Amino acid sequence: MRRTLRRLGAAALSLVLAFGVGVTAAAPVVAESNGGVRVMPLGDSITDGYNVPGGYRINLWQRMAADGHTVDFVGSGSNGPDSLGDHDHEGHNGWRIDQLDANIVGWLRATTPRTVLLHIGHNDLNENHDVPGAPARLSALIDKIRATAPAVELFVAQVIPSTYPELEERVRAYNAAIPGIVAEKGPRTHLVDMYSAITTADLADGVHPTAAGYAKMGDRWYEALRSVPGSLRPALPPVGAAVSLVNPQSNRCLDVSGVSTTPGAQVHLWGCHGGTNQRWTRTAAGELRVYGDRCLDVDGNRTANGTKIQIWTCNGTTAQRFTFNADGSITGAGSGKCLDLTAGGTANGTLVQLYQCNGTGAQRWTGR
Repeated sequence: MRRTLRRLGAAALSLVLAFGVGVTAAAPVVAESNGGVRVMPLGDSITDGYNVPGGYRINLWQRMAADGHTVDFVGSGSNGPDSLGDHDHEGHNGWRIDQLDANIVGWLRATTPRTVLLHIGHNDLNENHDVPGAPARLSALIDKIRATAPAVELFVAQVIPSTYPELEERVRAYNAAIPGIVAEKGPRTHLVDMYSAITTADLADGVHPTAAGYAKMGDRWYEALRSVPGSLRPALPPVGAAVSLVNPQSNRCLDVSGVSTTPGAQVHLWGCHGGTNQRWTRTAAGELRVYGDRCLDVDGNRTANGTKIQIWTCNGTTAQRFTFNADGSITGAGSGKCLDLTAGGTANGTLVQLYQCNGTGAQRWTGR
């Protein structure tokens, strides 16, 4: 840090203090939730909202709510005004790319976001922390997000400008590398040109935006989200890829009890751990396969409320075919009824059953 101050001069002191040198995550808080699609704002003090608590999240939330989107911001931090309907976020003052990388797996598993908004890199550049290696660190962070949450829609921002000439030079070089990185990460990783969203006139201290600047950032994030409509809807399990199926109401996974492979083994809810008994592959035929040759199955292809959901040897029957709906519900082909959590339970061991579709959180599933 001292080396950085000598390089950038005394005027940079306010910049360093603004970003801070924090290396400890914010204490977990009781998360707010309206049961909507989970969106994780991820980054440093600009995500936290330095000098304007809530930052870009205020305008972004208001834009989404005005258009009728039900969204649940997630993260271990919480701040912002009453006009921000959900205060949760994963913005950490003073953090670099490597510090996010060291924590991201735990955060993703704890919150199971559908969508991640990533704006990170300023502190690497400001601290002169292996600046040439910053793009590679960003690439590795993206890879870890993709491996941990393959179904997530990830929006990667080119970082905003600075009024400090040496930092601005680094910002431009770093930003120039980001499009190529994002292009290599597959169709669920999206580039966001945040650099052009604001000008230096929108900066309060040479780095952090004013309220008007943060509002412009919120507008740019919302434009990006609207360009990928699925980012604001539950993630349907992709055909051909093994994913966990998470119930957002409980943040627990569809699980085969006891890691059993025996036909007739009960399917229930359990804490997500990524084990083989929680890895489901959707097929073009509408199956959900686990262990390769076992399928999610409606016991006896019955249609009554409360019918047991189990695994069985895959056999191509109607009892093993399901429809995956845009609202996150999963319906059985033989009944038109939904996969449901008994009595709306959220605890480990809650049984999965067939039940009349009713639009509740007990019947919502999202791929991760």
